[in-house]
Amino acid sequence: MKNLSILGSTGSIGRNALEIVEKFPERFEVKALAAKENVALLAGQIVRFAPELAVVFDEKRALELKKMLPSGTRVEIMHGEEGYNLAATLGMVDMVVAAIVGAAGLMPTLAAIDAGKDIALANKETLVMAGEIVVKQASKKEVKILPVDSEHSAIFQCIAGSRIEDRDKIFLTASGGPFLNRPKEKFDGIKPEDALKHPVWQMGKKISIDSATLMNKGLEVLEAKSLFEVLADEIEVLIHPQSIIHSMVSFKDGSVIAQLGIPDMKGAIAYAMSYPERLPLGQPIPDFARIGTLEFNNPDLEKFPCLALAYAACKTGGTLPAVLNAANEIAVEAFLSDRISFVKIFALISKTMDRHTVINNATLPDILEADRWARKIAGELITSS
Repeated sequence: MKNLSILGSTGSIGRNALEIVEKFPERFEVKALAAKENVALLAGQIVRFAPELAVVFDEKRALELKKMLPSGTRVEIMHGEEGYNLAATLGMVDMVVAAIVGAAGLMPTLAAIDAGKDIALANKETLVMAGEIVVKQASKKEVKILPVDSEHSAIFQCIAGSRIEDRDKIFLTASGGPFLNRPKEKFDGIKPEDALKHPVWQMGKKISIDSATLMNKGLEVLEAKSLFEVLADEIEVLIHPQSIIHSMVSFKDGSVIAQLGIPDMKGAIAYAMSYPERLPLGQPIPDFARIGTLEFNNPDLEKFPCLALAYAACKTGGTLPAVLNAANEIAVEAFLSDRISFVKIFALISKTMDRHTVINNATLPDILEADRWARKIAGELITSS
């Protein structure tokens, strides 16, 4: 039996993780659930999975949650940073599913690592912002970081049993998002509801917008750099609209190993939760005869310049990836609330990065300050535009 803490339980990854728990009750038990503000869904999860601890963003939502629970429900309810850190470090927990969206996931994930918990990592921003620090601390604590992103799970599976010195290049595949075939000159009319209609994957709002700009793939480049200890030039992004090949790895003898599956996150989540075993999920395999052809193309960096920004941050390193990530979070939020246009997302991130003085060999306080600074500057740029 593996005891779990699920940070971000009401999001897409968290809900899928709980479906796996429900399917394999003899394998997993939920000890803690943490969400932000969807207290109605969290209340239902508490009733179903009976955790010992539940955490929400603030005191107001904690009170709302208490009122929603049936009389006699035995669960401790906390809120804020203290609550999230406790959920990440709870003594009886074996694994933390880190699925909080955005930079908010960094500190609870680090707390979990410090407490010696294995991490099923869905929060890519943790490695984008502080990859070197996180990986070093995990090694020191002998903690496993098991990737939940489908692309990084695919890479993890492709390199299993291989020698580091035999690897050549990582190929991250991308569906291309909803605007792959839309001409660049028509990007001005893109509305939030258009960008949220991903053609293949079902995801939360923030990651859906990141997919539409290809920033999501850029963040995955940064994540892969730290997770697999490779250089930016050793990671190549390929547009693969069918989303059947989740990623590939090439080796120095010219061999390429790919991991394939239907576009569904459950496989990657389950593999991280059950590693090194595989669970009988009952997922269908791709219907290769019906699919017929698998396509690959290079990304168009003129149409999707956010990917180029991410590569630049990856090569520069230091505090610049944290600035990229923070500015992107502010830009996406502003786009979703109709305060900036879709094409201004790139411009806002670029201007914020240009104003930043990079700190190399950055400490955690340096990274947190860069995150705070970038949010402030990006917000000011929106107000003045």
